[in-house]
Amino acid sequence: MTQITLRRPDDWHLHLRDGEMLAGIAPESARHFGRAIIMPNLVPPVVTGDQAAAYRERILKALPEGSGFTPLMTLYLTETTDPADVAAAYDAGIITALKLYPAGATTNSASGVRDFDKVRPVLELMAEKGIPLCVHGEVVDSDIDIFDREAVFIDRVLDPIRRATPGLRVVMEHITTKQGVDYARAGGDDLGATITTHHLVINRNHILVGGIKPHYYCLPVAKREEHRLALREAATSGDASFFLGTDSAPHADPAKESACGCAGCFTATNTLSILAEVFEQDGALDKLEAFASRNGPAFYRLPVSEETVTLVKGDPVTYPAKIETGAGPVTVFDPGMPLHWRVEG
Repeated sequence: MTQITLRRPDDWHLHLRDGEMLAGIAPESARHFGRAIIMPNLVPPVVTGDQAAAYRERILKALPEGSGFTPLMTLYLTETTDPADVAAAYDAGIITALKLYPAGATTNSASGVRDFDKVRPVLELMAEKGIPLCVHGEVVDSDIDIFDREAVFIDRVLDPIRRATPGLRVVMEHITTKQGVDYARAGGDDLGATITTHHLVINRNHILVGGIKPHYYCLPVAKREEHRLALREAATSGDASFFLGTDSAPHADPAKESACGCAGCFTATNTLSILAEVFEQDGALDKLEAFASRNGPAFYRLPVSEETVTLVKGDPVTYPAKIETGAGPVTVFDPGMPLHWRVEG
């Protein structure tokens, strides 16, 4: 196969930041994607409907003229989130979901949840109205190894929350383990899971062997090869439980290449070419549309895109190594392999 046409993909987990960084990187996602779930972990975080509406307007102003890209907004769940504000924002079409960060789990997560009993009224409202909860699934206990945080979170936090809140619709974001794959598969219609582009390509050796590679450092951190292979099998299976959420997360190079570098891989620019390469390698090009374009809208109860994109296989595609922004240069994720699939339209 040398050509494949898909319904225009959506990105169900995207960081666009704000200010000069937003202006510099928003066009990278808008070029290929129709919609995206926008992460609310700004400084300060997006915690009310009014703040989400204002952020959406800033995103729209940052898009190229004529862009049809639609940002789907989320609220950052805190222990003081007002259920009435959540209901009003959802009913008005301002937000699509809420985001749960365990406090201290990742970039700008200090305002996250420590005491889950304090957010129970919001979770019960969400279950009643069918509002999805997007979950960063890691515990932050100091005695838990960073490579075990996801599996422990499933047992200690996620499963108890779901059992205590029947009908709550949950997205396990950026799963990185076989345990995450297995739990998502067994979770029923109210549970979905996003998988990033970079976790399909790299394992923890890529970060550490031969010297530290800061632009491969992300949270959740890449795991052993057995987990990467489990993610690839899930993504390429066509199983409706799994869909694309790139977690594309821009940081200016100085913030990545430092003594305490930021977590995040910036994949917005070349994700579709990487995915086509991965799915072809696994003999699953016929499943790419399900993963990138159909399973996500089905979970979020939204229509699939009426637009299409075509990928054509040929000579290796060259992407820029960096995106220059007013906030500094952002390094584009290097998949470490030639990319032969070019996006056309």
